[in-house]
Amino acid sequence: MKLKIYFSNDQEKVTLTPDIKGLLVKTVATVIESEKYINNIVISAADKSASLSVTFTDNETIREVNRLNRGIDSETDVLSFPMFEDFIDIEGEFSFGDIMISLEKAVEQAELYDHSFEREVAFLTAHSMLHLIGYDHIEEEDEKIMRAKQREIMKKLHLEV
Repeated sequence: MKLKIYFSNDQEKVTLTPDIKGLLVKTVATVIESEKYINNIVISAADKSASLSVTFTDNETIREVNRLNRGIDSETDVLSFPMFEDFIDIEGEFSFGDIMISLEKAVEQAELYDHSFEREVAFLTAHSMLHLIGYDHIEEEDEKIMRAKQREIMKKLHLEV
């Protein structure tokens, strides 16, 4: 699969390094490899082209986006905007959707959970990608499935806690 990831850094509070972008790309690739089918579409086929948009932001901005899109007036770490309705565009490119990560919140949570900032960004990316391909954690059983998949991905990345 040919994957295009469009990055946008809309914050200035946390330095965004090429290593973080590289880790994000590796995490996305690991999720795609782990989940070969999405809605009966083979996503790991070499002849497929796919895209994903990732925006890095801060707590203030993600809070506003959370309020406007989900009606929840609080900061969050990551938001996922899947493209379930329009998976494939006119040129035949598969679109996963959009991810928005608060790097400021990732720093806070890495300190809170006593692990690295890199591990936190990878976890948030894996979590968000699973949402983009259809997983959720509203029901207890679904949460167990999603958590197990997150653990599997983090293990493959050698970033388990």
